[in-house]
Amino acid sequence: MRVTIDEDACIGCGVCEAMCPEVFKVEGDKAKVIDPEGCNGCNCQEVAESCPTQAIIIEA
Repeated sequence: MRVTIDEDACIGCGVCEAMCPEVFKVEGDKAKVIDPEGCNGCNCQEVAESCPTQAIIIEA
């Protein structure tokens, strides 16, 4: 599973980082994926659904 962020949609709210700090980090006003294939310990689908702007993209 690979995770990316649509930077145009991201508002930097930090929900993703709070739920899965192993994969996401907010830098400035945008979230970044620090480990694109690191969704092992967290439920990335739940993280994606929690994103208020649907900026998290999960690829199988």
